Amino acid sequence: MKHISFIVFSSLILLSSCGLYKNYERPEDIKVDGIYGRALSGDSLGLGDLSWREVFTDPLLQGIIERGLAQNSNIRQADLRIQETQNNLKAAKLAFLPMLTFNPQGSVSGMWDPKDRGVLGGGSIKTYSLPLSAQWQIDCFGQLRNAKKGSEVAVENMQSVRQAVQTAVIANIATLYYTLCMLDEQIRITEQTKANWEKNLEVTKLLMEAGQSNKAAVASTEANYWSVCASIIELKDQITKTENTLANLIGEVPHTFERNTLASFQKPSLCVTGVPISILSRRPDVRQAELALASAFYGKNQAKASFFPALNISASGQYTNSLGNMVLNPGGIIASLVGSLAQPIFAQGKLRAAYKNAKAEMEIAQIGFQQSVLDAGYEVASSMARVKVFSAEQEYIDKQVVSLTEAVEATQDLMTHSNQVNYLNVLTAQSGLLGAQISQATNQFNIISGVIALYQALGGGTK
Repeated sequence: MKHISFIVFSSLILLSSCGLYKNYERPEDIKVDGIYGRALSGDSLGLGDLSWREVFTDPLLQGIIERGLAQNSNIRQADLRIQETQNNLKAAKLAFLPMLTFNPQGSVSGMWDPKDRGVLGGGSIKTYSLPLSAQWQIDCFGQLRNAKKGSEVAVENMQSVRQAVQTAVIANIATLYYTLCMLDEQIRITEQTKANWEKNLEVTKLLMEAGQSNKAAVASTEANYWSVCASIIELKDQITKTENTLANLIGEVPHTFERNTLASFQKPSLCVTGVPISILSRRPDVRQAELALASAFYGKNQAKASFFPALNISASGQYTNSLGNMVLNPGGIIASLVGSLAQPIFAQGKLRAAYKNAKAEMEIAQIGFQQSVLDAGYEVASSMARVKVFSAEQEYIDKQVVSLTEAVEATQDLMTHSNQVNYLNVLTAQSGLLGAQISQATNQFNIISGVIALYQALGGGTK
């Protein structure tokens, strides 16, 4: 017995040095330097530390997001998948314990007399047994441990899937919400333009009656007025479609959503924190890629452990009244204990092929992890650059709107009180103002959508 214990102990030390009992560690050769390119910004990276409630502070939007997180079908399915992987993990942990089987048996025997229809020889013989057996696999070589570690990785992977689904739902809800805000602003601008064109049409008709304008000017002004009226109908149709999409996303029937204005959006106050790899590891796709590498690591260990013997212990015991010919014995206990050691010698190359494949899968997973880090850095850099570009453009668009507003007012006054400006100048000025105001609202939405994209690119926050 001492010799066996020494052999098992020595084997465990040898196997631990072979890596079968090591935990996964991130490879040191995964490159993360410069993944953000020239767009690196500590303030922007701090967005990854904020929860979605800190990023989207609009109370109306928060209410919609909360309903979406509770009702979205993809999130509910992901929660059930997590439960499945957790059940598998529990089973992997219980594999370390013995498996017990209880199989009670009983019988009645005797000689039957067909004439008397009774039992001969003093009655029947009744026997019974209450057997209990146990099988226990000793995890000397890491098969069970690596299987358990693989199940733990599977649980984490499903949690990352759930985070990815949640982040996508939040980002899509926020995008649709602010799309509605943008369309509201465009309708407000267009309604105001419609009122101005209606007024211009009346003035142009009066000028024609006074001989200071002509029918062509009235027709052109009227045509622009009808064009603006048609654009309002189109914008309202876009609002209806967007609201229907938002309702479907959060698991509700189509209805109208209460919302604030586009200008109510506030950029989150960001802070400098973390380093690139720690921030990127919050991204669900990067996390999933690393978990795939961890799973491949434990899979390789399992394949390596298959080269070593499997130690199993079987025990059985039963209480019975049938001990050989002593059928009248009131009862006794029979017990046995068996240990077996199975060492694979020749398996037609299957074990070696499985181990080589496991090593190849680990290399594939490592390459995928590295590429996911690079892809994540590209998305973060692109989102940060997008926010910067649109923010810089906003200042000039605002100035353009101010200048065109002054131009419209000036041309209208000149056309009304003098002959220095004709209707073409007014049409040009007002068309330019309408386009600039629409661009102003669109650019504000682009800034907001850039922040949403950056929030999603950084992993969707801490919660």
